[in-house]
Amino acid sequence: MGEPGTGALAAVDCGTNSTRLLVADLHGAPLERRMRITRLGAGVDRRGRLDTVAIGRTITTLREFRRVMDRYGVGDVFASATSAVRDASNAADFLTPATEVLGTAPRVLQGSEEGALSYRGATGELAEKDGPFLLVDVGGGSTELVTAGGAGEIVAVSLDVGCVRVSERFLVSDPPREEEEASAHEHVAALVRGAVGAHPELAAARLMVGVAGTVSALAVLELGLSGYDREKVHHARLSRSATRRLFEELSGEPLAERRERPGMEKERADVIVGGALVLVTVMELLGHDELLVSESDILDGMVGALREGRDAGRPSPSP
Repeated sequence: MGEPGTGALAAVDCGTNSTRLLVADLHGAPLERRMRITRLGAGVDRRGRLDTVAIGRTITTLREFRRVMDRYGVGDVFASATSAVRDASNAADFLTPATEVLGTAPRVLQGSEEGALSYRGATGELAEKDGPFLLVDVGGGSTELVTAGGAGEIVAVSLDVGCVRVSERFLVSDPPREEEEASAHEHVAALVRGAVGAHPELAAARLMVGVAGTVSALAVLELGLSGYDREKVHHARLSRSATRRLFEELSGEPLAERRERPGMEKERADVIVGGALVLVTVMELLGHDELLVSESDILDGMVGALREGRDAGRPSPSP
């Protein structure tokens, strides 16, 4: 564990479904990771506002994270907020207390920024010869598709659909009805087709890399694990056929049964069907038979941006 004053770095991601922390040393090596499902974006798609109770849950988690950072003597923090806060008319109700707790203001990332940071974190360990890569980041409120263009520039598209948003908007029955699934699929498919039409580079990638909670949860189920194990999940392969099978199995079960599945996070069981639907739709439309699961993601990209900013003497990080 680091000592106070060591100048450790921290990244905090306040997402629609989960709030996460990465503490790293000065060289970017991870010291501790934490994740709490806080559902900050609950109801935002319907009401356009952050819920007071959801804000309270998330602030409580940020207090926990602040204590962890203090133990490591964290010097620089990159805090971000994504889809739920972007879309909420009362974002300040969350950002003001979050700033007080963290000591720094969470930066509300646009979808392209979010995608670029996730791509950086997820592909940093991969060999260039295995590319070009297509990053698929299935979040709670949005899904990012990111690749590198021919000149190396980052092409990032944010789709306004994620595991929470698609579940709240379409999959309202328990278990979801076939017509609900069909409507959700058509909605997601239309967004993906539009993204590829505007950015053909997305269809040229050789290797799909998947990040975030939906991908990790499906990998845990497919590997038959009793719970999350980063060492086994990181860089596991998840086939399209397995993703389709898991979606069909999970969507056919009532929520109570999904919660009791070995390896299933109980707090994620109500949105895993929506996340699996988004993921399998992307895989099918873009013609990828499998994806590489990466547990390095936006948090790692944020730490990398912090390190670059520190080295260049910049006060604030950038992707």
